[in-house]
Amino acid sequence: MSDRRTFLKSALVGTLLVSAESQAKTSTGTPAPKQWISLIDLDRCNGCPGLAVPACVSACRQKNQKRFPEPQKPLKPYWPQKTFEDFSSQRERVDRLTPYNWLYVEKIVLNDGREIFAPRRCMHCFDAPCRKICPFGAIDRTVQGAIKIDPKVCFGGAKCRDVCPWGIPQRQAGVGLYLDVAPTFAGGGVMYKCDFCADRLRDGQTPACAQSCPQKAISFLPLEQALITVRQMAANRYLYGVNENGGTATWYISSVPFEELNKAIVENQKNTENAGRPAFQAVAPQLKESSSWAIATLAAPLAAAATAYLIARRKKSQKKEDK
Repeated sequence: MSDRRTFLKSALVGTLLVSAESQAKTSTGTPAPKQWISLIDLDRCNGCPGLAVPACVSACRQKNQKRFPEPQKPLKPYWPQKTFEDFSSQRERVDRLTPYNWLYVEKIVLNDGREIFAPRRCMHCFDAPCRKICPFGAIDRTVQGAIKIDPKVCFGGAKCRDVCPWGIPQRQAGVGLYLDVAPTFAGGGVMYKCDFCADRLRDGQTPACAQSCPQKAISFLPLEQALITVRQMAANRYLYGVNENGGTATWYISSVPFEELNKAIVENQKNTENAGRPAFQAVAPQLKESSSWAIATLAAPLAAAATAYLIARRKKSQKKEDK
């Protein structure tokens, strides 16, 4: 029975890897031209015992702190909302994703008492639904496959978070373009998330989280090299992220099935806040389901530009009339 299970598992891993490789060669909407992959080995990650904050989290925060939002106070609700999202008083929070914390480590306690530590951040999907649905065209992808949000264009409408299977992007009110264009009628701030250390990948450098990990649990490799490496690492282990949501640039490897990890996460979050804390649920591709979104997205940037133009023109006309 064990030989049969090993064979089936190896066959499954092979199928997943062949599928990912096939996507890279045949789909126009999948891997980027110079796609990089992040491999995260959960059997290596130990949560950095002895440190107040895991090394990868500290490195990420230090690298990106100059890009963290500085909201204009007082914050005001934006129509049609009656509230706003403000994490400015929780800047040091590291137990979930926030606009000030783009990577955190989830502690997963299994039924047998074992503890698994999982660094969580944006998965950087090959066919990212957030990129398709953004009505302002604020989300783009680099040639290395980093999915980036442009804070100078983002209105904070949170459509990206709504369609993200993991609810990754986090919103901060009181910042962004909406304050200048339509502070009470559109947007609600800016969405923030991990950008895959796009600048470092572009310059041939190692991303901060991988560079700082004392256990070497995080690595970044070009796609072709990652496919070879993961074949060696995944023997008798499980993968997550290779095929989820049509394929992602973040591949997790674990000796514990991800169904079991997901069940433990969901159980642990029953009595706690789970926003900003993604699980390991199965995620089917959303490409066919998002075809109507794509149509809307093509028109949305034009509509947004038209709206901004009309508002500016109206203000200009009012000034002339006042004179």
